[in-house]
Amino acid sequence: MLKRLLFCLFTEFDQPWRDVTWSEKEQLLQSLKKFQLQIGNVSQLRIMLHGPIGSGKSSFFNSVNTAIQGCNMADALVDSTGGKSYSFTVKKDRPRSFYPFVFADTMGLEPESSNGIHTDDLNNILLGHIKEGYTFNPIHPISTEDIDYKHDPSLTDRIHCLLSVLPADNISLISEEVIQKMKTVRGKARIPQIAIMTMVDKACPLVQNDLEKVYISKRIKEKMKVCSDRLGVPMNCIFPVQNYFEQVTNNVKMDILLLMAIKNIIAIANDYAENQACAE
Repeated sequence: MLKRLLFCLFTEFDQPWRDVTWSEKEQLLQSLKKFQLQIGNVSQLRIMLHGPIGSGKSSFFNSVNTAIQGCNMADALVDSTGGKSYSFTVKKDRPRSFYPFVFADTMGLEPESSNGIHTDDLNNILLGHIKEGYTFNPIHPISTEDIDYKHDPSLTDRIHCLLSVLPADNISLISEEVIQKMKTVRGKARIPQIAIMTMVDKACPLVQNDLEKVYISKRIKEKMKVCSDRLGVPMNCIFPVQNYFEQVTNNVKMDILLLMAIKNIIAIANDYAENQACAE
């Protein structure tokens, strides 16, 4: 009993430090379904996923899709080394109907300059200069003479939110070179950035046993603080989640954390797009 008491004292807060209603999945889904874009010619909010190899970028999109659809989804191939970027939409419950947001997935970042996607290419994606399906070269970023380079991208072509995906279990071990690449991209783009912290179940035994304790766990908050300090992202823009990996049926707690994250991502991306439309 004493051992258990000491364990809780050093691993748990008395109260959750971020509010979560663990019965609100349906409300979160309805909020997404009711969301409508009302920004001139912008038909979709564009959200770009980036992060180190193995961070769970593609798995995050698949997990969000699984949470929304209510069944196992795997539209994005989990391949961190692919040389192309792909856009993924999320279907609504009617034929040929989609949510007004799209995810752009890219190859993972690596420490070596000769591997992974070049930061100049990431910046050009953010600014809407690169056409869908372009094959990236880690050493030679796209040039303005390339046939896949868009010279006059519209607000619709541009990225409206940068989503940095990092693994909670080894966030401290990510090389400084990769972190600097991520910060360089954010600094050049000057668009909203949100961090998704995946693999919270691997980072904390308490959370592995009960996902509801994600915002009671001292270890998870420490990991989020490390993420904030290393990336320069404020704590209220960091969302810990557990991606679907082995599961083939939906888990309500996993879904709620994923839906909370996407709801905030959409709100921030929409606000940015509205401001940009007013400024043009």
